[in-house]
Amino acid sequence: MPVARARQDLFDVLAGQRDVPDEGLDGLARAAGWPVPDTVQAVVLATPAEAPQLAAALGHALIGTVEGDTCLIVPDPATQTRARLEAALKGRAAAVGHITGATDAGSSLRWARYLLTLAPSRVGPEARAAFVDDHLSALLLLQDESLADALTARWLGPLDELTPRQSERLEVTLLAWLEGGGAPEAAKLLHVHPQTVRYRLRQIEKLFGPVLRDPRSRFELEMALRSRRLMAHVRSYRARVGRRARTVASTIRPLGMAREARVNGL
Repeated sequence: MPVARARQDLFDVLAGQRDVPDEGLDGLARAAGWPVPDTVQAVVLATPAEAPQLAAALGHALIGTVEGDTCLIVPDPATQTRARLEAALKGRAAAVGHITGATDAGSSLRWARYLLTLAPSRVGPEARAAFVDDHLSALLLLQDESLADALTARWLGPLDELTPRQSERLEVTLLAWLEGGGAPEAAKLLHVHPQTVRYRLRQIEKLFGPVLRDPRSRFELEMALRSRRLMAHVRSYRARVGRRARTVASTIRPLGMAREARVNGL
């Protein structure tokens, strides 16, 4: 089997796009001249330009396509520091997946592709890669949009009777209070006077009642508030870019456990 064909087949197997051949993964890896590493990391490019040169710079990464997206599977990502990845991808619209075992490379590819549909597609020297590791919490909240909508409906119903302007004001105040832990901290986040925050918190107390004093309820309230803002962002972005984001999102499957990260938005 020609090396180029073997490398393409190996990419497809690791990406979950075809079954392991009869000769096994190790046999395919030998034919490809690409020993399967313990860990890998996906990189998804908005355009295929100079992909071979980039693959060579990143440890001779495997190149392939997933539903039209040009993708790289980078071996031994511990040797590719974030600074090196950022330098190599500078000026490109790209997304970098989380580190996984080689046989779970498809997961890193799926989430990197999804993140690329959510990140603004800057072009030129100012373009920077988006990293899944920076958005783990957001991606967890977005992996099932129906559940995200159910979460917001469950906890944010008391805001439904307000005008959009009133609801927005109280939402941002409640989220700032939950993040900051008190009125002075929320006031700093919102750049308003603490007395303004206290006045809004009294309104919030009337709407939500004793749930604000329960730690578990406060946690779910914060999740609901973040979910609503993330979904508004996603839907606005989809309206601008069309169907591609919806198509990629439909291929996402639950990721399972992931490292928690504090995310203030995409």
